[in-house]
Amino acid sequence: MSMLTMPVSMSMSKPNHDVCISRHQITSCHVVSSVRQRPPYTPNYIPDASYVRVFDTTLRDGEQSPGAALTSKQKLLIARQLVKLRVDAIEAGFPAASRQDFEAVEMVAKEVGNEVGEDGYVPVICGFSRCTESDVRAAWEAVKYAKRPRIHMFIATSEIHLTHKLRKTRGEVVEIARNMVRFARSLGFDDVEFSPEDAGRSDKEFLYQILGEVIRAGATTLNITDTVGYTVPAEYGKLIADIKCNTPGTQNVIISTHCQNDLGLATANTIAGACGGARQVEVTINGIGERAGNASLEEVVMTLQCRGEHVLGGLYTGINSRHIFSASKMVEEYTGLNVQPHKAIVGANAFAHQSGIHQDGMLKHR
Repeated sequence: MSMLTMPVSMSMSKPNHDVCISRHQITSCHVVSSVRQRPPYTPNYIPDASYVRVFDTTLRDGEQSPGAALTSKQKLLIARQLVKLRVDAIEAGFPAASRQDFEAVEMVAKEVGNEVGEDGYVPVICGFSRCTESDVRAAWEAVKYAKRPRIHMFIATSEIHLTHKLRKTRGEVVEIARNMVRFARSLGFDDVEFSPEDAGRSDKEFLYQILGEVIRAGATTLNITDTVGYTVPAEYGKLIADIKCNTPGTQNVIISTHCQNDLGLATANTIAGACGGARQVEVTINGIGERAGNASLEEVVMTLQCRGEHVLGGLYTGINSRHIFSASKMVEEYTGLNVQPHKAIVGANAFAHQSGIHQDGMLKHR
Protein backbone atom coordinates (compact mmCIF):
# COMPACT_ATOMS: atom_id res chain seq x y z
CA MET A 1 0.00 0.00 0.00
CA SER A 2 1.25 3.46 -0.83
CA MET A 3 2.05 5.94 1.86
CA LEU A 4 0.25 9.24 2.32
CA THR A 5 2.58 12.07 1.37
CA MET A 6 1.88 15.31 3.22
CA PRO A 7 3.58 18.67 3.76
CA VAL A 8 5.58 19.67 6.83
CA SER A 9 5.51 23.30 7.85
CA MET A 10 7.15 24.78 10.94
CA SER A 11 5.84 28.23 10.21
CA MET A 12 2.94 29.80 12.07
CA SER A 13 1.57 30.97 8.72
CA LYS A 14 -0.47 28.82 6.36
CA PRO A 15 1.92 26.53 4.44
CA ASN A 16 2.34 26.62 0.70
CA HIS A 17 1.34 23.05 -0.04
CA ASP A 18 2.92 22.86 -3.49
CA VAL A 19 6.30 23.95 -2.13
CA CYS A 20 6.05 21.87 1.04
CA ILE A 21 5.13 18.69 -0.79
CA SER A 22 8.05 18.98 -3.18
CA ARG A 23 10.66 19.89 -0.54
CA HIS A 24 9.60 18.08 2.60
CA GLN A 25 7.99 14.71 2.11
CA ILE A 26 7.06 12.64 5.12
CA THR A 27 4.68 9.83 5.82
CA SER A 28 2.05 9.84 8.53
CA CYS A 29 2.79 6.18 9.25
CA HIS A 30 6.23 4.61 9.20
CA VAL A 31 5.30 0.98 9.76
CA VAL A 32 3.25 -0.62 7.02
CA SER A 33 2.72 -4.25 6.16
CA SER A 34 4.09 -5.67 2.93
CA VAL A 35 2.07 -4.83 -0.18
CA ARG A 36 -1.09 -6.90 -0.38
CA GLN A 37 -3.06 -7.37 -3.55
CA ARG A 38 -6.70 -6.35 -3.94
CA PRO A 39 -8.76 -9.56 -3.93
CA PRO A 40 -10.84 -10.44 -7.02
CA TYR A 41 -14.27 -8.82 -6.94
CA THR A 42 -17.37 -10.87 -6.21
CA PRO A 43 -20.40 -8.86 -4.99
CA ASN A 44 -21.18 -10.96 -1.91
CA TYR A 45 -17.79 -12.45 -1.09
CA ILE A 46 -14.23 -11.35 -0.33
CA PRO A 47 -11.67 -14.17 -0.44
CA ASP A 48 -9.30 -12.32 1.92
CA ALA A 49 -11.05 -11.94 5.29
CA SER A 50 -8.83 -8.99 6.20
CA TYR A 51 -9.67 -6.88 3.16
CA VAL A 52 -12.00 -3.92 3.69
CA ARG A 53 -13.81 -2.45 0.67
CA VAL A 54 -13.99 1.34 0.45
CA PHE A 55 -17.33 2.63 -0.81
CA ASP A 56 -17.12 6.35 -1.56
CA THR A 57 -20.35 8.33 -1.42
CA THR A 58 -18.93 11.83 -1.92
CA LEU A 59 -21.01 12.25 -5.09
CA ARG A 60 -24.25 11.25 -3.36
CA ASP A 61 -24.30 11.67 0.43
CA GLY A 62 -21.44 14.16 0.29
CA GLU A 63 -23.27 16.36 -2.18
CA GLN A 64 -26.19 16.50 0.26
CA SER A 65 -24.08 18.86 2.40
CA PRO A 66 -25.90 22.18 2.80
CA GLY A 67 -24.52 24.56 0.18
CA ALA A 68 -22.78 21.90 -1.89
CA ALA A 69 -23.81 21.44 -5.52
CA LEU A 70 -21.78 19.71 -8.20
CA THR A 71 -22.15 19.96 -11.96
CA SER A 72 -22.11 16.80 -14.06
CA LYS A 73 -18.61 17.66 -15.26
CA GLN A 74 -17.36 18.14 -11.71
CA LYS A 75 -18.89 14.81 -10.69
CA LEU A 76 -17.09 13.12 -13.55
CA LEU A 77 -13.75 14.70 -12.60
CA ILE A 78 -14.17 13.69 -8.96
CA ALA A 79 -15.09 10.15 -10.06
CA ARG A 80 -11.85 9.99 -12.06
CA GLN A 81 -9.93 11.12 -8.98
CA LEU A 82 -11.64 8.38 -6.97
CA VAL A 83 -10.40 5.90 -9.56
CA LYS A 84 -6.84 7.16 -8.93
CA LEU A 85 -7.48 6.52 -5.25
CA ARG A 86 -8.60 3.00 -6.19
CA VAL A 87 -11.84 3.06 -4.20
CA ASP A 88 -13.78 -0.17 -4.58
CA ALA A 89 -17.15 1.46 -5.23
CA ILE A 90 -18.36 4.91 -6.27
CA GLU A 91 -21.88 5.93 -5.34
CA ALA A 92 -22.40 8.31 -8.24
CA GLY A 93 -25.73 9.79 -7.18
CA PHE A 94 -29.50 9.38 -6.81
CA PRO A 95 -30.79 8.85 -10.38
CA ALA A 96 -34.47 9.27 -9.50
CA ALA A 97 -33.89 12.60 -7.73
CA SER A 98 -33.68 14.71 -10.92
CA ARG A 99 -32.92 14.49 -14.62
CA GLN A 100 -29.58 16.18 -14.02
CA ASP A 101 -28.57 13.63 -11.38
CA PHE A 102 -29.69 10.76 -13.62
CA GLU A 103 -27.53 12.06 -16.47
CA ALA A 104 -24.54 12.56 -14.18
CA VAL A 105 -24.77 9.00 -12.84
CA GLU A 106 -25.19 7.66 -16.38
CA MET A 107 -22.11 9.60 -17.52
CA VAL A 108 -20.00 8.23 -14.67
CA ALA A 109 -21.24 4.70 -15.41
CA LYS A 110 -20.34 4.95 -19.09
CA GLU A 111 -17.03 6.81 -18.86
CA VAL A 112 -15.57 5.71 -15.51
CA GLY A 113 -17.33 2.40 -14.99
CA ASN A 114 -15.77 0.87 -18.10
CA GLU A 115 -12.14 1.77 -17.50
CA VAL A 116 -9.99 -1.22 -16.63
CA GLY A 117 -6.67 -0.59 -14.91
CA GLU A 118 -3.46 -2.40 -15.75
CA ASP A 119 -3.94 -4.42 -12.57
CA GLY A 120 -7.48 -5.37 -13.60
CA TYR A 121 -9.07 -2.83 -11.27
CA VAL A 122 -12.60 -1.76 -12.24
CA PRO A 123 -14.71 0.40 -9.91
CA VAL A 124 -18.24 -0.55 -8.95
CA ILE A 125 -20.63 2.24 -9.99
CA CYS A 126 -23.62 2.52 -7.69
CA GLY A 127 -26.96 4.29 -7.93
CA PHE A 128 -28.97 5.23 -4.83
CA SER A 129 -32.65 4.31 -4.60
CA ARG A 130 -35.66 4.26 -2.35
CA CYS A 131 -37.61 1.01 -2.18
CA THR A 132 -39.96 1.93 -5.02
CA GLU A 133 -40.17 0.45 -8.50
CA SER A 134 -39.66 3.83 -10.19
CA ASP A 135 -36.47 4.53 -8.21
CA VAL A 136 -35.09 1.03 -8.77
CA ARG A 137 -35.80 1.23 -12.50
CA ALA A 138 -34.16 4.67 -12.74
CA ALA A 139 -31.07 3.35 -10.96
CA TRP A 140 -30.81 0.44 -13.39
CA GLU A 141 -31.19 2.66 -16.44
CA ALA A 142 -28.45 4.97 -15.16
CA VAL A 143 -25.80 2.46 -14.07
CA LYS A 144 -26.43 -0.50 -16.39
CA TYR A 145 -23.65 0.68 -18.72
CA ALA A 146 -20.94 0.09 -16.09
CA LYS A 147 -18.99 -3.17 -16.02
CA ARG A 148 -19.91 -3.51 -12.35
CA PRO A 149 -23.28 -1.85 -11.71
CA ARG A 150 -24.76 -1.78 -8.22
CA ILE A 151 -27.97 -0.49 -6.67
CA HIS A 152 -28.08 0.81 -3.11
CA MET A 153 -31.66 0.80 -1.83
CA PHE A 154 -32.95 1.81 1.57
CA ILE A 155 -36.04 1.83 3.74
CA ALA A 156 -36.46 2.99 7.34
CA THR A 157 -36.55 0.43 10.17
CA SER A 158 -36.57 2.42 13.43
CA GLU A 159 -39.85 2.84 15.29
CA ILE A 160 -39.75 6.62 15.05
CA HIS A 161 -39.38 6.42 11.27
CA LEU A 162 -41.94 3.65 10.85
CA THR A 163 -44.53 5.49 12.92
CA HIS A 164 -44.05 9.10 11.88
CA LYS A 165 -42.46 8.99 8.41
CA LEU A 166 -43.51 5.81 6.64
CA ARG A 167 -46.66 5.17 8.68
CA LYS A 168 -46.29 1.47 7.99
CA THR A 169 -46.09 -1.67 10.08
CA ARG A 170 -42.98 -3.79 10.39
CA GLY A 171 -44.60 -6.48 8.28
CA GLU A 172 -45.38 -4.03 5.49
CA VAL A 173 -41.80 -2.73 5.46
CA VAL A 174 -40.36 -6.26 5.31
CA GLU A 175 -42.61 -7.07 2.35
CA ILE A 176 -41.63 -3.88 0.50
CA ALA A 177 -37.91 -4.49 1.07
CA ARG A 178 -38.10 -8.13 -0.03
CA ASN A 179 -40.09 -7.30 -3.16
CA MET A 180 -37.81 -4.43 -4.21
CA VAL A 181 -34.65 -6.54 -3.84
CA ARG A 182 -36.27 -9.19 -6.01
CA PHE A 183 -37.33 -6.54 -8.52
CA ALA A 184 -33.78 -5.16 -8.72
CA ARG A 185 -32.44 -8.65 -9.36
CA SER A 186 -35.05 -9.18 -12.08
CA LEU A 187 -33.88 -6.05 -13.91
CA GLY A 188 -30.30 -7.33 -14.07
CA PHE A 189 -28.63 -6.19 -10.85
CA ASP A 190 -26.30 -8.91 -9.59
CA ASP A 191 -24.95 -6.50 -6.98
CA VAL A 192 -27.65 -5.27 -4.57
CA GLU A 193 -26.90 -3.26 -1.45
CA PHE A 194 -29.65 -2.84 1.14
CA SER A 195 -29.72 -0.28 3.96
CA PRO A 196 -32.08 -0.35 6.94
CA GLU A 197 -32.31 3.41 7.48
CA ASP A 198 -31.70 4.50 11.09
CA ALA A 199 -30.41 1.04 11.99
CA GLY A 200 -28.57 2.55 14.95
CA ARG A 201 -31.92 3.26 16.63
CA SER A 202 -33.78 0.19 15.34
CA ASP A 203 -34.89 -2.83 17.33
CA LYS A 204 -32.26 -5.53 16.84
CA GLU A 205 -34.71 -8.39 16.50
CA PHE A 206 -36.47 -6.52 13.71
CA LEU A 207 -33.13 -5.86 12.02
CA TYR A 208 -32.30 -9.58 12.11
CA GLN A 209 -35.68 -10.32 10.54
CA ILE A 210 -35.64 -7.80 7.68
CA LEU A 211 -31.98 -8.38 6.87
CA GLY A 212 -32.53 -12.13 6.73
CA GLU A 213 -35.42 -11.60 4.32
CA VAL A 214 -33.46 -9.35 1.93
CA ILE A 215 -30.57 -11.82 1.93
CA ARG A 216 -32.96 -14.53 0.83
CA ALA A 217 -34.35 -12.16 -1.81
CA GLY A 218 -30.87 -11.62 -3.29
CA ALA A 219 -29.12 -8.77 -1.47
CA THR A 220 -25.32 -9.00 -1.59
CA THR A 221 -24.32 -6.18 0.80
CA LEU A 222 -26.05 -5.10 4.02
CA ASN A 223 -25.28 -1.51 4.96
CA ILE A 224 -25.87 -0.82 8.65
CA THR A 225 -26.61 2.88 8.91
CA ASP A 226 -26.10 5.14 11.90
CA THR A 227 -28.25 7.67 10.06
CA VAL A 228 -28.35 10.37 12.74
CA GLY A 229 -24.91 9.77 14.24
CA TYR A 230 -26.43 8.50 17.48
CA THR A 231 -24.27 5.52 18.45
CA VAL A 232 -20.90 5.33 20.20
CA PRO A 233 -18.08 3.02 19.04
CA ALA A 234 -18.60 0.13 21.47
CA GLU A 235 -22.33 0.18 20.74
CA TYR A 236 -21.93 0.33 16.97
CA GLY A 237 -19.22 -2.34 16.86
CA LYS A 238 -21.46 -4.64 18.91
CA LEU A 239 -24.39 -3.93 16.56
CA ILE A 240 -22.32 -5.12 13.59
CA ALA A 241 -21.13 -8.21 15.47
CA ASP A 242 -24.65 -9.03 16.67
CA ILE A 243 -26.06 -8.74 13.16
CA LYS A 244 -23.39 -11.09 11.83
CA CYS A 245 -24.11 -13.62 14.57
CA ASN A 246 -27.91 -13.47 14.64
CA THR A 247 -29.03 -12.83 11.06
CA PRO A 248 -29.42 -15.98 8.95
CA GLY A 249 -27.33 -15.89 5.79
CA THR A 250 -24.76 -13.23 6.73
CA GLN A 251 -21.96 -15.63 5.79
CA ASN A 252 -23.11 -15.09 2.18
CA VAL A 253 -23.09 -11.27 2.16
CA ILE A 254 -20.83 -8.32 2.92
CA ILE A 255 -21.64 -6.21 5.99
CA SER A 256 -21.05 -2.48 5.53
CA THR A 257 -20.78 0.57 7.79
CA HIS A 258 -22.37 3.97 7.19
CA CYS A 259 -21.73 6.39 10.03
CA GLN A 260 -22.78 10.03 10.33
CA ASN A 261 -20.72 12.47 12.37
CA ASP A 262 -23.31 14.25 14.51
CA LEU A 263 -21.42 13.43 17.72
CA GLY A 264 -17.99 13.55 16.07
CA LEU A 265 -17.71 9.76 16.21
CA ALA A 266 -18.15 8.73 12.57
CA THR A 267 -14.55 7.62 12.04
CA ALA A 268 -14.35 5.87 15.42
CA ASN A 269 -17.68 4.11 14.81
CA THR A 270 -16.56 3.02 11.34
CA ILE A 271 -13.36 1.49 12.69
CA ALA A 272 -15.34 -0.20 15.48
CA GLY A 273 -17.71 -1.58 12.83
CA ALA A 274 -14.81 -2.99 10.83
CA CYS A 275 -13.44 -4.62 13.96
CA GLY A 276 -16.93 -6.02 14.58
CA GLY A 277 -16.88 -7.76 11.20
CA ALA A 278 -17.89 -5.20 8.57
CA ARG A 279 -15.88 -5.53 5.38
CA GLN A 280 -17.10 -2.44 3.58
CA VAL A 281 -16.85 1.12 4.89
CA GLU A 282 -18.90 3.98 3.44
CA VAL A 283 -17.02 7.28 3.50
CA THR A 284 -16.70 10.68 1.83
CA ILE A 285 -13.73 12.85 0.93
CA ASN A 286 -13.16 15.42 3.70
CA GLY A 287 -16.03 13.83 5.63
CA ILE A 288 -18.61 16.00 3.87
CA GLY A 289 -22.30 15.17 4.04
CA GLU A 290 -25.59 16.11 5.63
CA ARG A 291 -25.50 18.00 8.93
CA ALA A 292 -22.11 17.24 10.54
CA GLY A 293 -21.08 14.99 7.66
CA ASN A 294 -19.98 11.39 7.16
CA ALA A 295 -17.04 9.24 8.10
CA SER A 296 -13.99 10.73 6.41
CA LEU A 297 -12.26 8.60 3.78
CA GLU A 298 -8.83 9.95 4.65
CA GLU A 299 -9.26 9.33 8.39
CA VAL A 300 -10.66 5.81 8.02
CA VAL A 301 -8.14 4.76 5.37
CA MET A 302 -5.11 6.12 7.20
CA THR A 303 -6.26 4.59 10.49
CA LEU A 304 -6.42 1.20 8.80
CA GLN A 305 -3.12 1.80 7.02
CA CYS A 306 -1.25 2.93 10.12
CA ARG A 307 -2.81 0.67 12.75
CA GLY A 308 -4.44 -2.14 10.78
CA GLU A 309 -1.64 -4.68 10.95
CA HIS A 310 -0.65 -4.42 14.59
CA VAL A 311 -3.80 -3.24 16.36
CA LEU A 312 -6.80 -3.98 14.15
CA GLY A 313 -6.27 -7.61 13.29
CA GLY A 314 -4.57 -7.12 9.94
CA LEU A 315 -7.34 -5.06 8.28
CA TYR A 316 -6.30 -3.25 5.12
CA THR A 317 -7.73 -1.49 2.04
CA GLY A 318 -6.72 -1.16 -1.61
CA ILE A 319 -6.52 2.64 -1.48
CA ASN A 320 -3.57 4.44 -3.10
CA SER A 321 -3.15 6.99 -0.33
CA ARG A 322 -0.76 9.20 -2.33
CA HIS A 323 -3.84 10.62 -4.08
CA ILE A 324 -5.74 11.53 -0.89
CA PHE A 325 -4.47 15.10 -0.64
CA SER A 326 -5.26 15.99 -4.26
CA ALA A 327 -8.71 14.44 -3.91
CA SER A 328 -9.31 16.53 -0.81
CA LYS A 329 -8.32 19.75 -2.58
CA MET A 330 -10.49 18.94 -5.60
CA VAL A 331 -13.59 18.28 -3.49
CA GLU A 332 -12.94 21.39 -1.42
CA GLU A 333 -12.68 23.54 -4.55
CA TYR A 334 -15.71 22.10 -6.37
CA THR A 335 -18.09 22.05 -3.40
CA GLY A 336 -16.94 25.29 -1.81
CA LEU A 337 -16.81 23.51 1.55
CA ASN A 338 -13.56 24.64 3.12
CA VAL A 339 -11.48 22.16 5.10
CA GLN A 340 -10.78 23.49 8.59
CA PRO A 341 -7.04 24.00 9.22
CA HIS A 342 -6.96 21.44 12.04
CA LYS A 343 -8.75 18.71 10.04
CA ALA A 344 -6.99 15.37 10.53
CA ILE A 345 -4.82 14.14 7.63
CA VAL A 346 -5.67 16.85 5.06
CA GLY A 347 -5.95 20.09 7.08
CA ALA A 348 -3.39 22.85 6.51
CA ASN A 349 -2.08 22.40 10.07
CA ALA A 350 -2.20 18.60 10.13
CA PHE A 351 1.58 18.34 9.68
CA ALA A 352 2.55 21.81 10.90
CA HIS A 353 4.33 22.37 14.21
CA GLN A 354 4.18 25.59 16.22
CA SER A 355 5.56 24.35 19.53
CA GLY A 356 9.33 24.80 19.76
CA ILE A 357 9.63 21.38 21.39
CA HIS A 358 7.85 19.75 18.46
CA GLN A 359 9.91 21.70 15.93
CA ASP A 360 13.11 20.59 17.64
CA GLY A 361 12.03 16.97 17.46
CA MET A 362 11.08 17.22 13.80
CA LEU A 363 14.40 18.82 12.90
CA LYS A 364 16.31 16.07 14.69
CA HIS A 365 14.31 13.17 13.22
CA ARG A 366 11.67 14.06 10.68
